[in-house]
Amino acid sequence: MVPQTIDFETLTLKDALDLAVLIEEEARDRYVELAGQMRMQHTAAAATFFERMTRVEEGHRTELLEKRRQLFGDAPSQVTHAMLADVEAPHVIDGRIELSLRQALEFALRAEEKAKDFFERALISVKSPDVRGFFSALREEEVEHRQWVLTELSLIAPELPHYEARPTA
Repeated sequence: MVPQTIDFETLTLKDALDLAVLIEEEARDRYVELAGQMRMQHTAAAATFFERMTRVEEGHRTELLEKRRQLFGDAPSQVTHAMLADVEAPHVIDGRIELSLRQALEFALRAEEKAKDFFERALISVKSPDVRGFFSALREEEVEHRQWVLTELSLIAPELPHYEARPTA
């Protein structure tokens, strides 16, 4: 099956909103998965952070859905999950990996940067002034999210490198 692609030159505001909702759903679902993995690995701080990110992504999704309903009612969506892949969602990790809070924040930082980059690339091709304005606003939100994560990171003490004990002779 050939994956569907997004034609940013002809993208309508309705389609842009639908795309943004799917991006937030994808990120939310990935954070739910990561939180569960961290709970299974007994890394509570990372799990708690990922649960917080789940709520952030769900809140943003809900706001976007409301805006879409206000503007377009129940008009059917033409955008599908097949049109995007890992736009903002953090990368999948091995479920056996344990992450510290710092590592979880760094993980989220990369996801926010990835989303910002997506909107910057999309803006190159977008023709509609409405979509340009919407994507520019979403890009700026990702910049703000990135700054928030950087602030959170600055509040955490750096992690010391792990050294293996060597047997003494």
